[in-house]
Amino acid sequence: MRAPVIEDLLRELTPQVLGTLVRRHGQFEGCEDAVQEAVLAAAVQWPAEGVPDNPRGWLVTVASRRLIDQMRSDHARRERETATAAEVVPEEVPDTDDTLVLLFLCCHPTLTPASQTALTLRAVGGLTTAEIAHAFLVPEATMAARISRAKQRVKAAGSSFRLPDGEEREERLRVVLHVLYLIFNEGYTASSGSELHRADLAREAIRLTRTVRAQLPEDGEVTGLLALMLLTHARREARTTEAGDLVPLDEQDRTRWDRALIDEGTALVKASLAVPALGPYQLQAAIAATHADAATAKETDWPQVHALYLILERIAPNPVVTLNRAIALAETEGPAAGLALLSTLDGDARLAGHHRLLSVRAHLLEKTGDTAGAYEHYRLAAKATASLAERRHLESRAGRVRSRVPPRRPKA
Repeated sequence: MRAPVIEDLLRELTPQVLGTLVRRHGQFEGCEDAVQEAVLAAAVQWPAEGVPDNPRGWLVTVASRRLIDQMRSDHARRERETATAAEVVPEEVPDTDDTLVLLFLCCHPTLTPASQTALTLRAVGGLTTAEIAHAFLVPEATMAARISRAKQRVKAAGSSFRLPDGEEREERLRVVLHVLYLIFNEGYTASSGSELHRADLAREAIRLTRTVRAQLPEDGEVTGLLALMLLTHARREARTTEAGDLVPLDEQDRTRWDRALIDEGTALVKASLAVPALGPYQLQAAIAATHADAATAKETDWPQVHALYLILERIAPNPVVTLNRAIALAETEGPAAGLALLSTLDGDARLAGHHRLLSVRAHLLEKTGDTAGAYEHYRLAAKATASLAERRHLESRAGRVRSRVPPRRPKA
């Protein structure tokens, strides 16, 4: 089995193995360390020696033994087991997936919403601390401390490993959905590295959201989130060229969009909007469906998109929502109106210097004919992103408008 396939398998199995260990031993932080050691051993041994017949059982067995060694502080035994891990005979492991239970455990009520989300992204999503920090728009050191404190609080709380019910489940569900949303976003547009996509993360977020919906099929927001993911993921193949360069939404070849995902997502949007309460994921899914319904970019119903963003901004105020509404407003009332709305975000610390704000402003300045301003903001946006694919795209935009920048007049 090829190394990339093994990597995908390990990513899928890691939260399942962690859930099994936490259910058995109740030591969240210790279990996480043990699972990481087992995954590392598998990453080294499986490409050379082959994947075991029961890879999940192999990981559970090795991780369990690592955990016992940790509890006994027996360094010698740990070294001996590392050397003989390939000879491990997997123990009997129940054929159950505890990932959903692990999701709710990470959203323990003793944690703040931000800590719940961060811990779940780390333990279940497998994101690095740097990637999580980027998603929260905070420094990496701040996020590392937040995750560490969250682990200690879960350990001190001594929560039982089970699915909550009633009001407790409702409270944790909103955080769980936010976590899945962030995991999907990181997979759809990676915050760093040479690749625009991390399809493994996007697929895992979709899988987990399907798992949640299977248990809560009547929840409009759960259905809306799944619809949003499917409609967005349907565009993945058209978002890059063969060379890996980013293709904006209005320039994408829509025949490359996955119609099966769009059809499923559109049906889910209709189902989600049929419930009395309306939430942010249902509205975002409706916006995505409006884009998917247009055969060409010019046929997009921008007044409807703007109206949906207005409602979304009212029920879930967020600078990114306002940023996206500015794009829709520019399409309906002109770029000057969009720029005026963008100016209301200049004092928001959450978006200060963020490449999305800089790039949208550059785009709207270009549409007004201010090529000098557009060039400068495209350059700043390119410097502000850690994604190489996005950086190349923004640098290309900057190069395109540079030739149209009027020469500076000499000072008198």
